[in-house]
Amino acid sequence: MRYLFVQCRVDAPYPLCRLRAAAEVRYPPSAPFARLASRILSSIRIYTAASLLSLETVLRLLYLDFVMTSRISTETQITPHTQNLSAATLADIELLPQGTGARSEDLQTHSLPPTDGGKDAWLYLFSCFMLEAMIWGFPSTYGVFQEYYSSNEFAGSSNLAIVGACAMGIMYMDITLWFMLLKCYPRLRPWATPVGLVIVCLALGLGSLSTSVTHLILTQGILYALGGGLAWTNILFGLEEWWVRRRGFAYGVTMAGLGLSGAILPVILEWLLQSYGFRTTLRVCALSFVALNFPILFFFKPRLPQSQASLPFKFDLSFWTCSNFLILQSCNVLQGVGYFLPAIYLPTFARSLGANTIESTVTIILLNAAAFVGSLTMGAAVDRFDIVNCLLVAAIGSAVGVFLLWGFSTTLAPLYLFSLVYGAFAGCQASSWSGIIRATQEKRMGADSGMIFAFLSAGKGIGNLASGPLSEALLRAGNWHAGFAYGSGYGALIAFTGATALLSGWSYGAKRLGWM
Repeated sequence: MRYLFVQCRVDAPYPLCRLRAAAEVRYPPSAPFARLASRILSSIRIYTAASLLSLETVLRLLYLDFVMTSRISTETQITPHTQNLSAATLADIELLPQGTGARSEDLQTHSLPPTDGGKDAWLYLFSCFMLEAMIWGFPSTYGVFQEYYSSNEFAGSSNLAIVGACAMGIMYMDITLWFMLLKCYPRLRPWATPVGLVIVCLALGLGSLSTSVTHLILTQGILYALGGGLAWTNILFGLEEWWVRRRGFAYGVTMAGLGLSGAILPVILEWLLQSYGFRTTLRVCALSFVALNFPILFFFKPRLPQSQASLPFKFDLSFWTCSNFLILQSCNVLQGVGYFLPAIYLPTFARSLGANTIESTVTIILLNAAAFVGSLTMGAAVDRFDIVNCLLVAAIGSAVGVFLLWGFSTTLAPLYLFSLVYGAFAGCQASSWSGIIRATQEKRMGADSGMIFAFLSAGKGIGNLASGPLSEALLRAGNWHAGFAYGSGYGALIAFTGATALLSGWSYGAKRLGWM
């Protein structure tokens, strides 16, 4: 007599209750005894995780276990490889039909692809990398647009920095709203990314018709952010399903897409702007989104098929009472307030040193190229080391780069070196979020990792939105009576960026004081 039992595990990389199907071949003296023993063992394993599940889910698991034990026939052959199935998420149980139970033939026919590797998992990760590169790469290079706008069609306008702040800041923030919507209505998920990409293309097309800075804010800023956030949010659901043990690595690879595109796009955009103007450039970008993004949607598919009847979703926001989350979120917001300022003003600062158009664009290229390496490194590091140590290293490296390299730059050589250092240490912040999620779930085991990620994104968005008008105020502060770059008119901006970078690592001190 062969039978299959369901085992609840709480030792997965993230302390959520995950289901793991394990098949064993046994030959007990009597078949009835085997069925009874199987049900008892399965029930014990399920009850050990009952505190993490709703009552309805536990009852469904028990009923499923009873049906599976009673229906598996003696002719069913289960290979030893089934003992090595990767851990699945709780959503796996929702794939099973309700009312009539699940048949063993269905379980074997509709087997799920493996997690943390395999062709499908890597193709999905590649599609995430490309979506990240296109959706976030374009607004991250807004410094090139701002330099062009300030010296051509919109010369003299004082609100140009708000365009880039809206594009990045609102997109960081609206991910929270899109995540809640798609969590409540999972049937909308297959449509979210295509519809979001269409909105992005529409925003760029309408932006090419702009005649004022207000038009740019509404199109290239706000509308782009809404579409980009909708298109990107689906990544949060897919990575949870495809990557379990190496989730930090997966997030790092995804976030590295921003760094790679940020290193390539400035050269292309600079050439298009100087050769054809901003209107043609925005239209070319809109067509590029269609040509590059829509083909990869073929690989951008979830690991788990859409269930016919999902469990009702409850917004568990209890992690907002967790000291780990609050402290790490404050570090995230502090870093976000100052992080975007160099990316916006480095080309303009380079021009003040006598650099030409190409030489000033190199600052953005180096910044994003270093962020590509930093994101991969941070993603791998948070899987192995304590998150507070990782954040401390990033904070010290960023602050040293700002105060010593940018602050004392009077030529292009130290400015280029600053771009590399700051990009590597500050550009990897988003890749650390999987470590923040794990630290939060150590105290709030039932917290939804996607929801935590969405609020971390919103926190960085708040910092980004604040950086736009704040940077204008810092520049109006006037020249400092100091040497080097501190006396160039950017002194207040440099000091503020360095201070926020250093404070973003204060979680290390909080942990030493026992607050975490």
